Amino acid sequence: MVANKEKMKMMTLDQLKDIDLGKVGTPERDKYEFDLRMELLGQMIKSIRKERNLTQEQLGQLIGVQKSQISKLERNTKNVTIETILKVFRALKANVKFIVEMKESEFKVA
Repeated sequence: MVANKEKMKMMTLDQLKDIDLGKVGTPERDKYEFDLRMELLGQMIKSIRKERNLTQEQLGQLIGVQKSQISKLERNTKNVTIETILKVFRALKANVKFIVEMKESEFKVA
């Protein structure tokens, strides 16, 4: 018995994102990538907090916020200032590095 085999085309994750979300630099793709980074940031905070054997309440006390704010931060870092994120990582004794990327676009000064 000979099975009718169709060839499956292999694609990378980036190729699938290009198809579903658009190429890098399009608004929809940029929003997706930003949201993904923010979600990962919240997960990193939670992971490091647990490694340091701190509760959300204890971490909140270290930076002067309520436990509920730490919970929100771990679930969604989109509406958080960089200052707050830096406070959290300092309290966790973790190094943070930010990368600022300049895009080749028109820049005008009025």
